Amino acid sequence: MYIYKLLKKPFFGNFMVKWRNPLSKAEQKEWQPIQTTSKSGGTLFGLFAPAHSQPAKATIVLGHPMGKEAKGYFIKNGYTELLRSNAYNVLVFDINGFGESTHGNFSYFDDIVAISTKAKELTPDLPIGYHGISLGGQWATIAFADPGHQYNFAIIESASTTLDEFWINFPFAYRVLKLMNLLMPRYKRKITMVERIKEAQNLDSILFIYSQADTWTPPEMGRRFQQNCPVPAEFWEVENAQHASIMKSEHREEYMQKILAYFDQACNRINAI
Repeated sequence: MYIYKLLKKPFFGNFMVKWRNPLSKAEQKEWQPIQTTSKSGGTLFGLFAPAHSQPAKATIVLGHPMGKEAKGYFIKNGYTELLRSNAYNVLVFDINGFGESTHGNFSYFDDIVAISTKAKELTPDLPIGYHGISLGGQWATIAFADPGHQYNFAIIESASTTLDEFWINFPFAYRVLKLMNLLMPRYKRKITMVERIKEAQNLDSILFIYSQADTWTPPEMGRRFQQNCPVPAEFWEVENAQHASIMKSEHREEYMQKILAYFDQACNRINAI
């Protein structure tokens, strides 16, 4: 997979570093290390933790944004504790090439499908939810088109509708992307997120979350996803938060309430069936 590591450098070179576990030694005892293989060719590494109170309502898989923290993003920013304190199991994982996961190809959607299968193996009797931010959100829109994915409901946050629309903000990476698009036109069509979400299946609902202040993935992108989504979809936005940083913004409290309310309502609908 060395060739893929090399090809990824213009896009992710600054973030493909040795992962640092933000959990203390005592905290690590609460988490179960997991791993699984993906069709992308990568071996995915993650951590699973049970809800603080049982029985759990569901297991929530968290797909990280681009960054050195990888799966640690959700631990450091309070997502995992928020969910566990409200009766949700949590599974965080590294997309291939990030954190502890080995390199695979560019089909990150296969990683998101693979980790859903692992989540279902761990908790076969529970609904499986997903919350993906930026990188972890945009590739999930393609994963949901796979009939084998195990997700029952999902939050997609700060996700770009196409790779071109995101990487145009980074000139060198954008030029590399345009060359790759020229060489692989069929693959480009396969990974056009805003079109592939039209094939989403086996989901109760999706919540799209965006920020008005996000210049990389503005709310208009979320609206386009919502319009193309064949399953029930809700759109929610905040006014003032930078890209992939709503948890760090002035909207933190209402954001956490929105996340929990959405997951609770989705679980209630599924349990009522």
